[in-house]
Amino acid sequence: MEKRHSKSNVIKSLIWKLLERIGTEGVQFLVQIFLARLLSPKDFGTIALVMVFISLGRVFVERGFNTALIQKKNPDNLDFSSVFYISFFLSVLLYFVIYIATPYIADFYGDDKLISILRVLSLTLLLGSINSIQYAYISKNMLFKKLFTSSFVAIVVSGTLGIAAAYMGAGVWALVIQQLSNQLIVMVILWFTLKWRPILAFSIERVKTLFSFGWKLLASSILNTLYLDIRTLIIGRLYSPSILGYYNRGEQFPRIIVINIDGAVQSVMLPTFSAHQDNPKIVKDMVRRTIKSSSFLIFPIMVGMIVVAEPLVRIVLTEKWLPAVPFLQFFCISYAVIPIHTANAQAINALGRSDIFLKLEVIKKIIGLSLLVISIRWGVYAIAISMVISSIISSFINAYPNKDLLKYSIKEQWIDIIPSLIISSIMGITVYLVKYLVENTLILLISQILLGIITYVALAKIFKNESYTYIYKSLNEVFKKKQ
Repeated sequence: MEKRHSKSNVIKSLIWKLLERIGTEGVQFLVQIFLARLLSPKDFGTIALVMVFISLGRVFVERGFNTALIQKKNPDNLDFSSVFYISFFLSVLLYFVIYIATPYIADFYGDDKLISILRVLSLTLLLGSINSIQYAYISKNMLFKKLFTSSFVAIVVSGTLGIAAAYMGAGVWALVIQQLSNQLIVMVILWFTLKWRPILAFSIERVKTLFSFGWKLLASSILNTLYLDIRTLIIGRLYSPSILGYYNRGEQFPRIIVINIDGAVQSVMLPTFSAHQDNPKIVKDMVRRTIKSSSFLIFPIMVGMIVVAEPLVRIVLTEKWLPAVPFLQFFCISYAVIPIHTANAQAINALGRSDIFLKLEVIKKIIGLSLLVISIRWGVYAIAISMVISSIISSFINAYPNKDLLKYSIKEQWIDIIPSLIISSIMGITVYLVKYLVENTLILLISQILLGIITYVALAKIFKNESYTYIYKSLNEVFKKKQ
């Protein structure tokens, strides 16, 4: 086994990736809270619409080739450089497409402010095309400490700029400033800290080889992004911007937690899985451990957040955002199954079966869109519920191929996660009962959070939860070696 893929190094990489995501998103979260208290739900609805188009553009620029580079066993500088040039070309092309399209988008949604915001924020596509290659190099070489440094510095500086802009009355533009400066600072820092530099060489043959794998992932990412954002587009068109703002803010809390935990695991696991792609048994063991550990971390947080949703929104976002509470609870259920969804998908990709991955994405999207179409006539809450049902079904669909590929059935996977689900549920009931004992909202929230943590850890120890034991021992090993 290569040193960089040893157990100790994988755990260290995961820790650095977690720290990077927590640090980055933590500051971003604070900025978002500040803006939520400063701006109206209508303003956030406008921002949500803009981000749909930015996200779709970033898929074209940053996905597919990036994952193909990580998956390839021994990519050289010609591979990285060729992808760098093709990605930058695509980013320039997409920027001009969006630039030309903005008046039509603004007219469709009846909001002229979308024109300038979308044109300026689309500049992140150019920066993202460079950053995506730097991230691929980092992931392939397990250099997550460097990513932590660059991301943390960038988010602190850009967050400061965003908050300063908000204080000066910039409003919505504070978020635009923060995002642009963040991408720029990350790019500059990594440019001077990484050994990689693009060379003056381009190989169409290397691009074709990577594209043969990457186009399926790109297509899957496009489908996934459109699918995830289509509810935003529909709500923005059929309902008021305020309702879209509530929907968008409802996603904020569960998303920042799950995406960062799962994103960190995903970043580390794909290159690790890929390094053992010729040994399905080892990959199965890794996938199993990933599902168990991720579920152990995410389930209690999502269950706890469902219970404390109302005091959480009331304290953090103020009472004007209380209509976001039901959406927050729906999103918690939806995001809770992501670890199962992601781990299985990463295993399929690592084994080089992007053809299966694409087929699964098509099936999931057909089912999800069907549920969405049915739900539209029943209102915005029905749309949210359709998302929950779709997420649960998708987790089963993603798990199905690994019954043959890894000999890891759906039944086995659920047996592995049920212990964490049970103790999370017991913890949730315990935390819920506190509301009948405490009236002050702030004290209630603090009491529920502290009781939830203590109860969950205690239950994990009492029932000797395997994931708790594994995580505890692994962290001990890492920190002992540092001493």
